[in-house]
Amino acid sequence: MDCGEPDAKRRRLAGASDVGDAVQGMVPAVVVAPGTIPAGGDAAAEPLGGLAAAAAECAGASMWPASGDRMQLDDPPAAAAAQLEALWPPSAAPAADATTAGLRAGSHRDMCLAAREAAGDLVFRYVRNDGQPDSSVWLVGLKNIFSRQLPNMPKEYIARLVLDRRHRSVAIVRRDGAVLGGVTYRPFGPPQRFGEIAFCAVTANEQVKGFGTRLMNHTKEAAKVQDGLEYFLTYADNAAVGYFEKQGFTKEVTMPRHRWVGYIKDYDGGTLMECAIHAALPYLGLPAMVAVQRAALDRHIRGLSNAHVVHPGLPPGARPIPVGNIPGVREAGWAPEAADGPCVSLLLDHAPVPPTPANLHRFLGALLKQLQAMEEAGPFLEAVDGNEVQDYYDVIKDPMDLSLMQARLQAGGYYIALEIFTADVRRICANAHIYNAAHTIYVQYANRMEAFLDQYLLTHVLPET
Repeated sequence: MDCGEPDAKRRRLAGASDVGDAVQGMVPAVVVAPGTIPAGGDAAAEPLGGLAAAAAECAGASMWPASGDRMQLDDPPAAAAAQLEALWPPSAAPAADATTAGLRAGSHRDMCLAAREAAGDLVFRYVRNDGQPDSSVWLVGLKNIFSRQLPNMPKEYIARLVLDRRHRSVAIVRRDGAVLGGVTYRPFGPPQRFGEIAFCAVTANEQVKGFGTRLMNHTKEAAKVQDGLEYFLTYADNAAVGYFEKQGFTKEVTMPRHRWVGYIKDYDGGTLMECAIHAALPYLGLPAMVAVQRAALDRHIRGLSNAHVVHPGLPPGARPIPVGNIPGVREAGWAPEAADGPCVSLLLDHAPVPPTPANLHRFLGALLKQLQAMEEAGPFLEAVDGNEVQDYYDVIKDPMDLSLMQARLQAGGYYIALEIFTADVRRICANAHIYNAAHTIYVQYANRMEAFLDQYLLTHVLPET
């Protein structure tokens, strides 16, 4: 009898905000028989180790930069973070697209969390139900988070799995003892050597801070060192697949079937995903490894390209000057014959009008009003609060929002060309891609807003024949 087993179609575990690295839910596939939780187990909860020293062995010499730039991954997290910042400070980073800047965003978040760990503000605890007071407190905290983030799942079922002595958990514990999130999984020992993730969540007010990736890396390290596991399996719902793919899970199960078939329960509506746990990989040092390698690659690219060169801008209040005299314009490929630009008309009040400064101002005002009225524009109406999202302005170096565009339009003299206005809108959308994971609602809203802009320009900017 499957007592307390929830419905096969699971809801997501991450809170309603659905942002950043917010950890999302998966289908718990461990069914616990009714009755009391078995006694036994005496392993005390303990903090996980720092950066592993096996980085050089797993990376291979060809993947590393010159020896003088090599990072010592057995250093404490704070030291590794300092080395990373010294090797590749934000001011030296090249202009990035959504993909490359997204990689740096992840590295920066991991650096911030590593620094908090080194300062003692956060501890990632490997914990089981061993009867110790601290373990009980942490497990109850995890149970409460899972229950809040998954309100449609029976609380009794969550409590049963979290407190089952056969399960293990990795909990994020703040300095004051508060549990911020964690992972619960069931390890299967030799000869199976795999674990099945049942729950994974971060409390709603701590999302968008990189906890999802850091937590999963700690979980892999714990499963490798503490439990001797070689694989993780989990059933993910559609909303969680993107998160698990980002953490190295795949839909292709490569583990021999005889090792897992019959040990876990199949669930309709969920996608079975696997992650191989490699014994040589230092999971807590992977972001730093990637960042060092990217820094070395960036130095080689700079020897072949001048795309990283940033020209000084015009001083405030500068008098109008010819376009060709603006620093960097000619270097970017501008030619005098392109100065006139295409001949177009603007559709205003259902009639085409010439793009005079007055008509352009009215056109942009109408367009901005429609953008602000979109339901998807909500997250982009005002500037991001740096107190709520503390690392946002460390990652996003060119912030933009619709209120700033409104102020620029009202002040006049800034949007002297349609392209300047559309570039600001696209900057909002690009920032959403850079900071947030691809599956989040913020990226979806940004895509819809940019699609609306493209359609509006297609129907309201008319080429002259």
